[in-house]
Amino acid sequence: MNKVVENNQLMSILCEIVTQERLVYSEQVDMVVVDGVDGRMGILPNHSPLLTTINVSEMRVVAGELEETFAVGGGILEVRPDRITVLADAVEHADEVDVARAEAARERAISFLESGGPSEEVTPEIRHDISLALERANVRLRVGSRRHNKPSVPGLEDVG
Repeated sequence: MNKVVENNQLMSILCEIVTQERLVYSEQVDMVVVDGVDGRMGILPNHSPLLTTINVSEMRVVAGELEETFAVGGGILEVRPDRITVLADAVEHADEVDVARAEAARERAISFLESGGPSEEVTPEIRHDISLALERANVRLRVGSRRHNKPSVPGLEDVG
């Protein structure tokens, strides 16, 4: 249930993070910070309705003194008066990130991009896909370096 202040303004909002496979997160929160196609957004309770694409990015969810961090592999963000819904292509909580695997993916992508790939038949689409893989690996590494239930701090715009 949403917390309500005297002037009937919501103090928290339901945040749901969903993939095709599972409901990853569903909690009342005070703020969500995520990168959309138009830049970084901070979503608070009573935000105006919004539907946008989100980038491969770090997503932060603040609830009271707790901050949780997720690696989001792109998707859709919908904001309604009573809820924030993230329909993610892929998502990992900071505690779920396998840092060694993310580092290996990063190294493979860098090696491929530096060498030009295994043949001269590398299409721009393949190069773009490898660049996205590098971006996902970098986000996973950044998120994996953070852990669950850190106290939230001012300046959430600094994602690292």
